[in-house]
Amino acid sequence: MEILLIIVSAIFVNNIVLAQFLGICPFLGVSNKLSTATGMSAAVCFVITLATLVTYLINKYLLLTLGLEFLQTIAFILVIAALVQMVEIVLKKVSPSLYQALGIFLPLITTNCAVLGVAINVVTKEFTFGQPAHMLGLGEAVLYAFATSLGYGLAMVLFSGLREHLALNNVPKAFRGVPIALITAGILAMAFMGFSGIA
Repeated sequence: MEILLIIVSAIFVNNIVLAQFLGICPFLGVSNKLSTATGMSAAVCFVITLATLVTYLINKYLLLTLGLEFLQTIAFILVIAALVQMVEIVLKKVSPSLYQALGIFLPLITTNCAVLGVAINVVTKEFTFGQPAHMLGLGEAVLYAFATSLGYGLAMVLFSGLREHLALNNVPKAFRGVPIALITAGILAMAFMGFSGIA
């Protein structure tokens, strides 16, 4: 039951983009096309999950052991930057078209606060799933990170689908472009608030 609560909470209730407002830059910047948004979501999913696994282990077995907790943020940023470089190299070889489509937003995963936010949440936040508060174990941490990244991907795909649909409609001139995108994102965030009573 706790695993289901972690998944539902991370994807719907505490959606990283629509409830915690982390990772807004690529959310608004890469969501013009569904294909680009899907590729960005996959890249962020991989980076968030792997970064959480690595940062959890570094924090538990290196930083906490040596009493260097104050270096968490710097160490996490370095790990995330290295992982993004790895993803960039792999995408360039495997899918050059996706690499070109993501453009500047791929290196921006390094500074995507959603990736760093999940890594810091996992090691500092105490979670309550209908029980006394506790820190997540390694398996729960990776599951939480993966579910959070799925929530990020869900928000990206929904938002890009809505933006593609809006591009085909006759939107009033004053609302074209960014204004209607922000209004749509706000309405989508309000829709996700409906899940707040679930977990």
